[in-house]
Amino acid sequence: MKIVIDGKQFEAIPGEFILQAAKRNGIHIPTLCHHEALSGLGSCRLCIVDVINRGRKKVVTSCLFPITSEVEVITNSPKIQKMRQTIIKLLAARAPGNEYMKSLMVQYGVNSLDGFKGDKNEDCILCGLCAKACEELGTGAISTINRGITKKISTPYDEPSPACIGCSACASVCPTGAIKETRENGKKTIWGKEFNMAKCENCGAEFATTKQYEFVKKKLNIQETEKVLCPKCRKKLQSEKFKDIYQDVKPE
Repeated sequence: MKIVIDGKQFEAIPGEFILQAAKRNGIHIPTLCHHEALSGLGSCRLCIVDVINRGRKKVVTSCLFPITSEVEVITNSPKIQKMRQTIIKLLAARAPGNEYMKSLMVQYGVNSLDGFKGDKNEDCILCGLCAKACEELGTGAISTINRGITKKISTPYDEPSPACIGCSACASVCPTGAIKETRENGKKTIWGKEFNMAKCENCGAEFATTKQYEFVKKKLNIQETEKVLCPKCRKKLQSEKFKDIYQDVKPE
């Protein structure tokens, strides 16, 4: 299926989203709430583009708009640029002290936050990626709570969640570094909860919390008698096993 992006023609896969097609063809569309490993959210709206279909133009969120016909996409028109500036200004106003948001302001020509007063200690822009990662992992330890100006990401009742396994999936997908964690003396602290770290019996590296390791063992059906191994050592061990099996197979 043909698709025209910024005046250039490309092949698109029917049903894929505009953002996917653009990235696959080396065209940059800015995002904040998008991650390749997670399903689309469309909450930040930074990835908006113009779509022209049968002579009609409309603004759509590229991470959620599927390609079902031959359309033309404009990713950086003056109108889209101005709308992105407004979006960045609104998001940066929530976290005015955040370095990443400051860099986006410079990149997209947002000169000031006049008329807005935000918390300089706030880093969260409520993109929702962290809660989505936690949900899809199957733990659901954090979520969006409250409404309006009190809306935030947190654990139930702002207390350490019994469902949290300390995996840091939430922190790894956060675009602004809003989720803080500390590691010291074989322990990790995140979301107000302290976890013991599991050590690899081969290399000695601390690779996961004990709760995270137990969670993964259950998911992957790893037997209790197996050695505690980090992903790197486990992969190496499996490679050696496959190598031995291959060597034992003699050609007919």
